[in-house]
Amino acid sequence: MDTPICDFARDYGSKDNIRLHMPGHKGKNQLGVEHLDITEIDGADSLYEASGIIQKSEENASRLFGCPTFYSTEGSSQCIRAMLYLAVLWAKERGKPPVIAAGRNAHKTFLTGAALLDLDVRWLYPKNGGSYLSCNLTPEAVEAALEQETPTAVYLTSPDYLGNVADIAGIAEVCHRHGALLLVDNAHGAYLKFLEPSRHPMDLGADLCCDSAHKTLPVLTGGAYLHCTPEFQNWAKNALALFGSTSPSYLILQSLDGANPGLARLADRLKEFVPRVNAVKKKLTEQGFVLYGQEPLKITLSAKPYGYTGRELSQYLLQRNIVSEFADPDFLVLMLTPENGQAALDALETALLTIPRRTPISEKPPVFSPCQRVYSPRDAMLSPMETVPVAESEGRILAAATVGCPPAVPIVVSGERVDAHAVRCFQYYGITHCSVMK
Repeated sequence: MDTPICDFARDYGSKDNIRLHMPGHKGKNQLGVEHLDITEIDGADSLYEASGIIQKSEENASRLFGCPTFYSTEGSSQCIRAMLYLAVLWAKERGKPPVIAAGRNAHKTFLTGAALLDLDVRWLYPKNGGSYLSCNLTPEAVEAALEQETPTAVYLTSPDYLGNVADIAGIAEVCHRHGALLLVDNAHGAYLKFLEPSRHPMDLGADLCCDSAHKTLPVLTGGAYLHCTPEFQNWAKNALALFGSTSPSYLILQSLDGANPGLARLADRLKEFVPRVNAVKKKLTEQGFVLYGQEPLKITLSAKPYGYTGRELSQYLLQRNIVSEFADPDFLVLMLTPENGQAALDALETALLTIPRRTPISEKPPVFSPCQRVYSPRDAMLSPMETVPVAESEGRILAAATVGCPPAVPIVVSGERVDAHAVRCFQYYGITHCSVMK
């Protein structure tokens, strides 16, 4: 498989051109990559009007993923907003108001996208309450929600941050039977396409899907894909352009382009690597660790049954030069890919198995419960706001979603009234201040 973007940039970077174009570094290396960092010069194509090397590269990616696939240099955040915009167009073509039923563990980009597009959001909650990071929706739960009202689309996060994977095929069947689209934030699961059989949402019935290539594939941070069915492919570029910079990073485009030949061989690498990860998971379970989630390349430890908080386990690993993806009072999240190799797996296994088991910690996380909606996310986000200590926020209306990334899942949604339980949740997860409407 060829790499047309990489080939063009390398050829241009090897020449002693006088660069009277952006960027301002003029190809003079400080970091070592500036000679490859270009803009839309003659022959370099243009991301949102692609007809040359970028179009050829996206066609390569489309063949790999088996559906129309388009590049983002601004992560899945750009793609999430584009998916919502496409759902709005789809609804308006049918004379319907755009309504999105979304799993409550949606990334905060979903919330800002809904606010920008003035979407009506109906939150979906699992029967067991779940947590702010997990929303284990079943086809039966989605069916029950759609029997009350059919939205434009159902929006799911799968895999979620802790590694839970939804029954996409079952939920897609329910959505399509009720005349609704299925949108999937698959940011953590780009590699699922290359398992045998594929577990990628587009192969399981999703209409629109985003992947953060940089999260699980050998791609620079910011590289992502928007996947769609053929019904949406003529609108996809305009949707991405609506939310994207007019100066997309050519370094990230080269990274996406350069990854394609490796993706053609990824299935074989995963066939070898996933069983090795499973072997580590098995040893950890035998040692007494409690594992969470089903995602093949993610190890999520429920820390308290082993006598630690997730943050304590993270610090223990850090002292051994092992850097975790995420830790909170309850969980430790470790993300693996074949790029880690066997040596990293061995080091991780050795480090974890040397941690002495302690008396389980009985403290439970606060049970997730929704707050009262007073305003729409749009009205709340676009209102004057002030920052107050969390201890003084009870009774106030949240303006901006107060949560960092990771995990970027709001505990309280913009427009909801902060209640006493929400205050306890903020404090439990170490959030000290929040933005509320004046």
